[in-house]
Amino acid sequence: MTVRSDSGIRCYTVRHDGVSIPVSRDGRGRPLVLCPGLNCTQADLYELVSLLRRDHDVVTFDLRGHGLASPAERYSFDAFLGDLVAVLADLDLPSSPVLVGYSLGADLAVHYAAACPGTIAGLVLIDGANPLPEPFLTDADLTEFRAIAEAEAARHGSLTAEDIFGLGKEMDVVRGGILDRYQKIDLPVHAIMSTAIAGDSLEGRAPRHNRLWRAGVERLMHEQPHISADWIDADHRLVFTHAPDVAEIIRSRLAPC
Repeated sequence: MTVRSDSGIRCYTVRHDGVSIPVSRDGRGRPLVLCPGLNCTQADLYELVSLLRRDHDVVTFDLRGHGLASPAERYSFDAFLGDLVAVLADLDLPSSPVLVGYSLGADLAVHYAAACPGTIAGLVLIDGANPLPEPFLTDADLTEFRAIAEAEAARHGSLTAEDIFGLGKEMDVVRGGILDRYQKIDLPVHAIMSTAIAGDSLEGRAPRHNRLWRAGVERLMHEQPHISADWIDADHRLVFTHAPDVAEIIRSRLAPC
């Protein structure tokens, strides 16, 4: 059942794989589906969503175990991809949407586009889906990453630290093979990337991770020269700290889609 919030946003639930996925839709114009990332909810993306709804019919949702979505028995890349597939299959849109993904959501968007040709009009990938030349997480990073996972688990509640830790390691594997997925996509694709995904520290993991991130994007654009990219001088929080910039780039790049 679809209900309208006090602000006029249409809200409903998609049930899939034993999980209840809350979906919201509002705005007018070209259809756009926004997929959040790991440890990110549609509520977290409120500013970006509000900006995009000025001239787009925006659909967004929470992945399993996030925000208002119900917990699940399993958390994996394929399980999250199933959530995205279920949401898109349930939509009744006047035309094919542009699919915008943030972080893990960008990787989900690429995998969906590769597996379901002809269903979307284009991709915008925000700080994700990066074909890294080597894994992000080395043995030297594991202690710090486990601490980050524990902090995120305490903030979100449904996913445990082990869930988040395991998903982080799985994403290295996913991104190691993502170029194969790009080769199956015949769509306009634009990337919006942070210049310093791990922050601007000159110590610890940040310098290596920032170099890897840029090297991955350069690799992508060498292998897929039709893909364009914009850089924002920010860390991985760019969707929160630079939402107006991200929204303006999305608007300016959607014309070819």
